[in-house]
Amino acid sequence: MTATAPALWQRRGWRALLLLPVSLVFAALSGARRMAYRLGVLSSQTAPVPVIVVGNVAVGGSGKTPVVIWLVQRLVEHGYRPGIISRGYGGQRTDARCVEACSRPDEVGDEPLLMARRTGCPVAVGRDRPAAARELCEGHPEVDVIISDDGLQHYALARTAEIVVIDERVLGNGWLLPAGPLREGIGRAGQADLVLTHGPVSPGLARRLSGVECAAMTLVGERFERIEQATQAAVAADFAGQTVHAVAGIGRPQRFFDQLTEMGLTVIAHPFPDHHAFTPADLAFGEGEATILTEKDAVKCAAFAPANTWVFPVRASIPDAALQPILEKLSRHGRQAA
Repeated sequence: MTATAPALWQRRGWRALLLLPVSLVFAALSGARRMAYRLGVLSSQTAPVPVIVVGNVAVGGSGKTPVVIWLVQRLVEHGYRPGIISRGYGGQRTDARCVEACSRPDEVGDEPLLMARRTGCPVAVGRDRPAAARELCEGHPEVDVIISDDGLQHYALARTAEIVVIDERVLGNGWLLPAGPLREGIGRAGQADLVLTHGPVSPGLARRLSGVECAAMTLVGERFERIEQATQAAVAADFAGQTVHAVAGIGRPQRFFDQLTEMGLTVIAHPFPDHHAFTPADLAFGEGEATILTEKDAVKCAAFAPANTWVFPVRASIPDAALQPILEKLSRHGRQAA
């Protein structure tokens, strides 16, 4: 996503109108491709175990990664042994491979490395999602359910259940690429097993999602961890009376800055593009001044971040009942397989 694209997608102005014919072509090709998979003209590959896709219908940060972590943790509580597959965006390697403890974010991507560390479960990356699923199952035969981070539009891999994460603030003008931020129309979310709404939902969107299993989600965090020593923690009050540098290279950096401000911090915001390849110069502020990073960015900055750098971990807060339709799908899949 370029720096100017979000402004273009916020309203149906003349620049977006100029691109609307291309969006119509994109919609036709996207619909034809999906229909080809549905009719069997193009074949979807089936993984050895059930696959749950966590995705969205728009470009930009809607909160998928925290949802994947939440889903892994809840499935483990129900006796499953999940594994994760991801494209590994930002990584240099294109072949399917498992994420190891020694993997570098520039090889496998920042989000896969974060998910591996946060969940402790196996993670495989690859642009070819069926290949990543095979790599995961071959390398970790104990895995009995795969969670696909993103991949809603990657129909080459068959799925057992779908979770769509929607942040209405990311939907912009509601048009498809390139005139708007949508990969697929909002109606696509109505075909998912569960829709998680991140943030406020307008009456119009609520009507469009009526009849769909929906649950609200929020991202919550209470403490900060020093980047070089996670056991050393701080709370918002510890930063009272000082200005902190908030650095974020995520899909919606303003959400991160707003959350810190709402906690009472005085913030100097430093937004970067999603999956930005950070360098020491990006964190070169005044000597001794506090810097706060997102977890995803901290994965890439740990080797060179100044001593007074802190990480703000967040988690997805989702009602326990939201998991029920996914558990029911997995249960039916198990009975059919038996």
